[in-house]
Amino acid sequence: MADIEDHIAGNWSEDAILPQPLGQRNRLERLHHLIQTFRIADELAAAGYLISSSELAELMTINASAVTSRGETWVWRNWVVSRVRREGNQILWQLERIEETTSKSL
Repeated sequence: MADIEDHIAGNWSEDAILPQPLGQRNRLERLHHLIQTFRIADELAAAGYLISSSELAELMTINASAVTSRGETWVWRNWVVSRVRREGNQILWQLERIEETTSKSL
């Protein structure tokens, strides 16, 4: 905070560390959250966990009705999402990681 106040007052040295601009900080926080989401999806897929429509919607940050309207099997980013079964009034889904098998040429 003192660095910002010194900068505004003109009392700062060139080697003073200024905080990241708010827009950049928000962008980095969103990217960090995205990586966390991908790690969670990988953990769910690797362990073979079944998750409910609302949990899947939370993971994907979409409405739960959008999950159920997509059908039995579909692709979300790097995962195949499959409707596995219904338990009571809940639909359970499973993620399977899509492995890249072809090498891309530049």
